[in-house]
Amino acid sequence: LFPETSLKVTGIDFLKSQNTQQHHTDGYNIKNLVVRRGQPFQVLVSLNREVTAADKLSLRFGIGENPMKNRGSLLSLKPEQEDSNGWKISIVKKDGKEYLLSVTSSPNAPVGKYNMHVKTGSNVYKPENGVIYLLFNPWCEDDVVYMANEAQKKEYVLNDTGYIYVGSAYNIYNRPWNYGQFEEFILDACMYLLDKSKLSLTERRDPVNVSRAMSALVNANDDSGVVMGSWSGNYVGGTAPMDWIGSVTILQQYYKTKKPVRYGQCWVFAGVLNTVMRCLGVPSRCVSNFDSAHDTEANLTVDIYLNEKGEKMNISFDSVWNFHVWNDVWMKRTDVPNGFDGWQAIDATPQEQSQGRFQCGPCSVKAVREGDVYLPYDSKFVYAEVNADRVYWLVKKVNGKDKYFKIATETQDIGKNISTKAVGQNRREDITREYKYPEGSKEERMSMQRAYSFIRPSGLTPRSGYASSMQTLGGNIQPLVLNEPATKTGLHLKITNTEPLHPGNPLEIAITVKISAPGNWTVDLTGACQLQYYTGKVQANLGTTKETINLEGPSEMQIPLKIAPDMYMKTLSSVEEEVLVIVTAIAEVRETNDKLTKETSMIFQYPPITVQMPETAKLYNDFTCAFIFKNKLNVTLENCKLLVEGLGLFKMTTFDQGDIMPGRIMKSEIICTPTRLGERKIVAKLISNQIKGISTEKGIIITE
Repeated sequence: LFPETSLKVTGIDFLKSQNTQQHHTDGYNIKNLVVRRGQPFQVLVSLNREVTAADKLSLRFGIGENPMKNRGSLLSLKPEQEDSNGWKISIVKKDGKEYLLSVTSSPNAPVGKYNMHVKTGSNVYKPENGVIYLLFNPWCEDDVVYMANEAQKKEYVLNDTGYIYVGSAYNIYNRPWNYGQFEEFILDACMYLLDKSKLSLTERRDPVNVSRAMSALVNANDDSGVVMGSWSGNYVGGTAPMDWIGSVTILQQYYKTKKPVRYGQCWVFAGVLNTVMRCLGVPSRCVSNFDSAHDTEANLTVDIYLNEKGEKMNISFDSVWNFHVWNDVWMKRTDVPNGFDGWQAIDATPQEQSQGRFQCGPCSVKAVREGDVYLPYDSKFVYAEVNADRVYWLVKKVNGKDKYFKIATETQDIGKNISTKAVGQNRREDITREYKYPEGSKEERMSMQRAYSFIRPSGLTPRSGYASSMQTLGGNIQPLVLNEPATKTGLHLKITNTEPLHPGNPLEIAITVKISAPGNWTVDLTGACQLQYYTGKVQANLGTTKETINLEGPSEMQIPLKIAPDMYMKTLSSVEEEVLVIVTAIAEVRETNDKLTKETSMIFQYPPITVQMPETAKLYNDFTCAFIFKNKLNVTLENCKLLVEGLGLFKMTTFDQGDIMPGRIMKSEIICTPTRLGERKIVAKLISNQIKGISTEKGIIITE
């Protein structure tokens, strides 16, 4: 008895709205179904007749160019049978010619794009939009990226806006950044990167491999990845790194052209990598480390050279960046011993090659804290970024030759105020304790001794390319001395600005010299003021002071250092970077030969942009948003551009504002059309020749 007609599928409903809500993927702006692994989703299959016991029906999921069963890239699933790869299908209900099926992928399935077909007997049905996107699942307890806390998942996976912290250790400010992982083409760009990574199917199961590969692909080095780095100061033929306000434009342009986008610096790499990891479903956060060591020899010291005026010289191979931004991603590590799960550092800024490519991590944050720097990947490098010592050398001309004198070793200077955006709040959270034990604690000593046993610093001599003739004061310094440089006189230096640093005004700075020992003391003080870029590179020398002061201890004295506007405004207008004011002081007590150096960086302060718009708005109902800026500075801002973006409200827009004279007010308006519910944010940034980054943001609640 043959069935009268062969069984055929007449249609498939991917039940997108129901599935994506359950999978927390309803934000993705894409026609296809996006689901997370290890969690059931339902499909409704319509057939040309009722199914009998003799009928054979199976769902097929294929991944890659040429899916094959024996390679595990083609899965053929029959209802109520578990597949060898840990996927299964069950029948939720049969209703005449309709089958409601529930599909559960394996919690360690390879992430990527799967083609779904239905096979009935010898017939194969290929639905349109039959490509299903499968992502990591922090909501699934059996997935290695599982994160228990709901509020953390909302922040680290689903939040498409945030802040990246920049500035300097004592002047930290936030730079709003739009991650935009749900915007059009972003998921496709991430899938393109996965394919480009050449990871095998097995490697795609593990976020360790995926995050390492993405850290390589977000920079353009060695693989024509997403962003081309440049610290040259000349950004013709591209966008200056300061001019981006989010990842969306960058990833969309990359996906369209398949060519690296010019130009990025550390916060751009971190912002884009954060978008990619959140988009793929791995919890991720941007992390800013202040006074970050870039140590090219992994000997845990960074050498700083000062000339006799106290000015920093650009001759070092290694450097201390005012800040550096990387990412932490959350996962269980199955490739290292137990105890190193949780946050892992990855870094897409091309600094050093690791296994022949510019990639960095994942490196367990716990391993950095405990000093277990033998663990993969790149833990020595990350450890040095947050733990190196800063060694100051004075370069003096002796008989026409440069001689190097060591004047100070700072052991508590590097790796301060490690910062990320707080969960569910628009404020900075200090996570230094996750990376380091408190300075001077017993645990810190032990961790440091562990790390040193793996790193073995070479002799601590200066490593400048010019340091062929050398004189060190004293032999090899034992690095495990953690106290402040103790001086016989209790000499102490403090550097402050006595007036706010507004471009166009004089820079008014004070160096305070303090001595706590009783007696009469003569102190030689050198102070220098420079403009420097965040990588530690000096852009301009602004002025120095040399004073000899007499102090009757215990007491203190303030020495002023004043820089006229015309000393620095020209540099400020000619560089395409945001610069910091850096003040270095060297004090020497003649009677005891005590020496001390102190370095402080400060940031310029700018007038704000105000955003005017309603508190709430309704979905698809237009509203107007106005941006107002009053130039309260004593200087004309030339060539002003206002960049604005509101995810789910309007596309990235640029207003050319020309020159804004002192006292003038600029106003721009934009019409917003809300296309998504919940809290939406508008980000605005004003750039000009004189000022590179005044930014602000404002939120609005969109309701039905």
